[in-house]
Amino acid sequence: MMNDVRKKVFFKTFGCRTNLFDSQVMMSRLKDFDITLNETDADVVVVNSCTVTNGADTGVRGYINHVEKAGKQIFMTGCGAHTKGESLFDQKKVFGVFGQSEKERINTLLQNDTRFYELGDLDFIDESVVDEFVGKSRAFIKIQEGCNFRCSYCIIPFVRGDARSMHEEKIIEQIERLAANGFGEFVLTGTNVGSYGQGEGRSIAALMKKISLIRGVRRIRIGSMEPIQVTDEFKELLTEPWLEKHLHIALQHTSPEMLKIMNRRNRFTTDLKLFEELAEKSFAIGTDFIVGHPGESEVRWSEAMENLRRLPLTHMHAFTYSKRDGTPSAAMKPEINGAVSKTRMKQMTDMVEENNFLFRQNTSPVLEVLIESQKEGLYYGLDQFFNKVMIRSSNDLIGNWLSVENYEVKKEYNYAEF
Repeated sequence: MMNDVRKKVFFKTFGCRTNLFDSQVMMSRLKDFDITLNETDADVVVVNSCTVTNGADTGVRGYINHVEKAGKQIFMTGCGAHTKGESLFDQKKVFGVFGQSEKERINTLLQNDTRFYELGDLDFIDESVVDEFVGKSRAFIKIQEGCNFRCSYCIIPFVRGDARSMHEEKIIEQIERLAANGFGEFVLTGTNVGSYGQGEGRSIAALMKKISLIRGVRRIRIGSMEPIQVTDEFKELLTEPWLEKHLHIALQHTSPEMLKIMNRRNRFTTDLKLFEELAEKSFAIGTDFIVGHPGESEVRWSEAMENLRRLPLTHMHAFTYSKRDGTPSAAMKPEINGAVSKTRMKQMTDMVEENNFLFRQNTSPVLEVLIESQKEGLYYGLDQFFNKVMIRSSNDLIGNWLSVENYEVKKEYNYAEF
C-alpha cells in the first residue's frame, strides 16, 4: 500500500480484558494501515465482540448496524464471531469474520478483496508479544486462554476452548519490553486466569514472583480468580508490596443450593473463611455475581443476601442472568422475572457500594495512584485498592504515579488536589 492511500482502522472492543489484549495484539500487527482512535475518521472498523450474555450480542449487533450506516468496511472477531458471526456474515452486515487464532494475520486479512469467514481453531496458544499499548497506562497481559470449568450458565468454554497457558518466556519477554517502555502496572488476564500452568507444574504465584523481579514493574494485578485458586503458595504473596491490595474472586452466588444448580466448584463456608483471611490483611475484595438464575427462589435469595452481608466485599461485578442457547441453564425452570432480578441486583449493589464507602473511610493509608486520564483539569486514576481517585491539578499528570496522603473520601471516589 502506498502511504497516501493507507486506510485508517478503528478498533471497537467489547467485553473483557482478554479482548482488550487481543485488540492490542491486532494493532501491533497492522503494518499497512494507520490506526485511528476516532471512529468517524476510520475507513475500516474491526469489531472485537463479546458473547457472554444476550445483551452483549445485542450491543455488538446494534453497533454494527450503526457503523454500517456510516458506510465503513466492517470486520468481526472475538467471542461473538463463534456465536453470531455466521448470521451477520450471511446477512452481509460484515465484510469478514475471523476467530481469535487468526488475529495475528490481521494485516493480510484486512487486505482481502473478497468476503471471508475464517474461525480458525480453538486450541491455539497465543505467541503474541505487544511492545506498547495504544492509549493506555496499564498493560494487560494475557497469560492463559480457555476454561475447564463447566458452569451450567456459561457459553465461554464453547467459544474460547479448554484451558491452556501461554509460554512463560513469552510472558516475561513481553513484560520486560513493556517495562522498558515505561509501563509500571501489569494486569494479568485470561479466560480463567488462576488456572495458569495447571497440569504443567507451573502456577500463577510462581509466575508473579518472576514478574515482580523485572526492573520497572511496580504493581501486578490479576483479572479474576476462583476461590480454589487462592492456594497456600499464593497466600505467601499477600504481603508483597507489588501485589495490588485488591483481589477479584469470582463466587457467582452465595446460596449453597444455587451454587449446586449452577454447577460451581466453590462453597460458601470456605469462601467466607477465605474472604475474612484476606480482609484481615487489609485487602479490598471484589466478586462476580449472577442474579436471577433459574431456581433463585425468594427463600434462596434471602439466604444469599444474608450470606453476602457476612462477606467483607468492597467491589461487585454483577450481572442479571441471561439465557445462552446451548447451555444447561437455558432449559432450567423456574425462570425468574426480569423486574425481580433488577430489584435484587439493586439491593445487592447498594449494599456493596456502602461497604466500599466504609472501607475507604476506615482504610486511610497513603494511596498509590496511577493517573490514566483527564478531563478539564480533573485527573482520574486507580489506587492500590482498585478504587477511583480524582485529582484536581494544573500540572499534566497523565501516566504519573502519585503518592496521595491528603484526600477526601467522597461517595463515588476519593478526591485530592495537587
